[in-house]
Amino acid sequence: MTKPPQDGADRSADTTRAVLVALLASLIVISAIWILRPFLPATIWAVTIGVTTWPLLLRLQAVLGHSRGLAVSVTILIALLIFVLPLWLAITTVVRHAGDLGMMLSSAAAFRLPPEPEWLRHLPLIGPHAGSVWEKAQHMKLPEVVSQVIPSPEYLIRSFLSYAGSFSMLAVQFLLTLVILGVLLMKAEAATAAAEHLVTTLAGERGRDMLMLAGHTIRGVAFGVTVTAIVESAVAGLGLKIAAVPLASILTAVTFMACLLQAGPGVTLIPAVIWVYFDRGLVPAIILPLITVVTIVIDNVLRPYLIRKQADIPLVLIMLGVIGGLSGLGLVGIFVGPLVLSVAYTLTRHWVADSRKTVTPQ
Repeated sequence: MTKPPQDGADRSADTTRAVLVALLASLIVISAIWILRPFLPATIWAVTIGVTTWPLLLRLQAVLGHSRGLAVSVTILIALLIFVLPLWLAITTVVRHAGDLGMMLSSAAAFRLPPEPEWLRHLPLIGPHAGSVWEKAQHMKLPEVVSQVIPSPEYLIRSFLSYAGSFSMLAVQFLLTLVILGVLLMKAEAATAAAEHLVTTLAGERGRDMLMLAGHTIRGVAFGVTVTAIVESAVAGLGLKIAAVPLASILTAVTFMACLLQAGPGVTLIPAVIWVYFDRGLVPAIILPLITVVTIVIDNVLRPYLIRKQADIPLVLIMLGVIGGLSGLGLVGIFVGPLVLSVAYTLTRHWVADSRKTVTPQ
């Protein structure tokens, strides 16, 4: 008698072997990530800055006699001035003047609105109703009034420092970021080729499209969030200086942190406008609100423009990714969150489009 065929048993053994190999490979990858966990934030920062500055590096290399080393040095210097130095200055300013900031918050807590001005009572339509609103606000502390609209600066500072980690660890992370960035830029072509080969092997041409989308998303978010925060805080600092607001440098640093955390420049400027009106007079009270309006316009125009210029994805998706990534992953989540959501959105859109093409009309 002949033995029955063993095709079913062989296929079962091959399936079991494939599952075990996949589990082992997954375990090895997870173990490697866990071992390299202390270096992941610096690596993510370096990859983000490297992807963002890659077009600049190519232009500099062409200008500087095709010297990759010189172009990398200049690119790292520019990245240091744009992405690292503002964050470092903001943190060190707040830490160095923590006592002054605490005194400012204490004095703000004791602030009370003066009696209702006479001209407010005679305003048409709103005059008769403004008195009751003014009286309620008069019995409230300034932080309580402002906290109904925007988060408190003290909360934002604690949140930012908790995301950033300890001061010494942040310095180490910045140093590691620059070192890893230099290595990545020197070997950028090899790293790009390896990434393209990996995604093409896993997902074909669709994977290559996802890699291109990831690069544009990183570049758009990096410019949109960081550059907008720098411009907003610079304009806000100028307005605070002109209005002679005390501790303007500290408030400028807090404004930069608030803009990075997507809270907006109003966190510092709106309380400053209220204080200036009652303490400095009418002229500074007119200048600072104008500066506040300009910064809010910058926040709502420049950031969407820079983001959408690189990545054609809904702006609300970018903002949700920034806020959610920041909450879940810390500062690096500013870039990881939008990247994940953007890739997921594009994949879903392509899958829906492909499914519609395969459905034939009845």
